[in-house]
Amino acid sequence: MKESLKKKEARVGKLIKAFQKTYPDAHCELLHHNPLELLVATILSAQCTDKQVNRVTPPLFRRYRSAEDYARAAPSELEDAIRSTGFYKNKAKNIQAACRKLLELHGGKVPRTMEDLVGLDGVGRKTANVILGNAFGRNDGVVVDTHVMRLSSRLKLSSHVNPEKIEQDLMSLVPKKFWTLWSHWLIWHGRRRCYARKPDCPNCAVKDLCPSAGKVM
Repeated sequence: MKESLKKKEARVGKLIKAFQKTYPDAHCELLHHNPLELLVATILSAQCTDKQVNRVTPPLFRRYRSAEDYARAAPSELEDAIRSTGFYKNKAKNIQAACRKLLELHGGKVPRTMEDLVGLDGVGRKTANVILGNAFGRNDGVVVDTHVMRLSSRLKLSSHVNPEKIEQDLMSLVPKKFWTLWSHWLIWHGRRRCYARKPDCPNCAVKDLCPSAGKVM
């Protein structure tokens, strides 16, 4: 039987309370101290784990401290510094091109709008949402990564596979003030309990609110 919108919204409200209790310290796990560092870390995180990015960024951030530093870096040196994140040539190219645009268009600062952010090389809507939500405290959208995609399906909150359509479904169900946290909660839950293979349903804090509990192998 199809769940009504009203019941789904009520279930989301209960999920929020459960996630608040289970993951009170949920946050972006990419190490950063300012918007520029988060921009670079997020570009590096494409097809790479946060753990690996966090191994690379501390020495990288000590070496390159401004958009100008990245823009002026020798491409081969930047590539070597980020090599272990994979696709390093393309990532280095995007970082340098994005930082040149920061210098040319934004006074060397990371912009605070979706429109300006997606105009930077290597920045799509997901990356822009990460920056807006975590660097500037703006709930302009919901970050949809692989964990959020998987859990949105398992929780029956979206039947779509396209990230932007999933985001629209979540934005219609989750109160705006929780958009950034909602992504953190699902990412933390996906990493700690609702694994891609063999989710730990018996020990799941939201199993009574999940239509897929005990059914995913």
